[in-house]
Amino acid sequence: MRGMYIHIPFCHQICHYCDFNKVFFKNQPVDEYIESIGEELSIMANEGVSFENVETVFLGGGTPTSLSEKQLERLLAIIQEYVDVSSLKEFSTEANPDELTYGKLLVLKNGGVNRLSIGVQSFDAELLTKIGRTHGPDDAVRVVNDARRAGFDNISIDLIYGLPGQTIEQWQDTLEKASALDLPHYSGYSLIVEPKTVFYNLMNKGKLPLPGEDIETEMFSMLMDYMEKEGRHRYEISNFAIPGNESIHNLIYWENDSYAGVGAGAHGYLAGKRYSNIGPLAKYMSKTANGERPLQQTHNVTQIEAMEEEMFLGLRTANGVSAALFQKKFGQSLQEVYGKTVQSLIERGLVEQVGDRTKLTRMGVYRGNDVFQEFLK
Repeated sequence: MRGMYIHIPFCHQICHYCDFNKVFFKNQPVDEYIESIGEELSIMANEGVSFENVETVFLGGGTPTSLSEKQLERLLAIIQEYVDVSSLKEFSTEANPDELTYGKLLVLKNGGVNRLSIGVQSFDAELLTKIGRTHGPDDAVRVVNDARRAGFDNISIDLIYGLPGQTIEQWQDTLEKASALDLPHYSGYSLIVEPKTVFYNLMNKGKLPLPGEDIETEMFSMLMDYMEKEGRHRYEISNFAIPGNESIHNLIYWENDSYAGVGAGAHGYLAGKRYSNIGPLAKYMSKTANGERPLQQTHNVTQIEAMEEEMFLGLRTANGVSAALFQKKFGQSLQEVYGKTVQSLIERGLVEQVGDRTKLTRMGVYRGNDVFQEFLK
């Protein structure tokens, strides 16, 4: 495996758009859950899963920084029992601006974490309140300054556009304030209203004033143009970086490579199998306590499915899909399998051939989902 994702499902506040596996922090068995992470890693090791070649570890959630300093120290110590943290190319954690104290930053740094992905989302105080965030714009600036003081230089922030009631002017202001932080990496996502969220319920009641497709497209265009102007190249549809600061962990996903998913509700891809873990904490912890993998589902990925994934994941990246690598992985040529589909997309102006690679055009980036659908049988 190249990467490891570890899920921390605890939150002090549930955002209105979030559909990830999460629970309110209060009255939860947090310490016991952290020990269950160690139990799951031990079970995997006993089953022959090797952690020797792990390049990246990513702590996601939920909110990993909802943990106390002591809890973070214990989690990091458990990870170090199975992974040589000193040899990792990247060790990332997600973070909330109002929970990432200077003390926690030092714990993370001392535990081997070298990259922060901070959920800023917006620099507009009113919008932050509307989407259920508990931090303000000043918290975002403060935490970036604190992170640099603690020795972090690989810092990314997430931004969201297409928020309820969000205007072009508000988005422009957020882009300017984000740029002023002069970070090596930015992620910009359009709001997706997922089932079982506060926003989904409001939308069904007709009480979610979304900007509309035309404005959302304009916001995406602004994001791409602004990042290019600031020297942050788009290396994936929603991700921008100074060259050399791309997220290695996320590239593992888009390169359709292997990674472990650890924790309640986590997903993984190992030895040709995609799997998901049990989501509810009590059931997850009961399984690991009994020495069993806490698996909810497993699926053996067929050759056709793997080829489909190679195309729609690879096309998300600016580098696109390599015909030579496709041939090496699957023993068939990209032309043989998808030649007619690719030619049709070229004629419609959605993809282009650049040397060995098939890539999205600018129009294809806007219509990515339409392109990806073409590769699903």
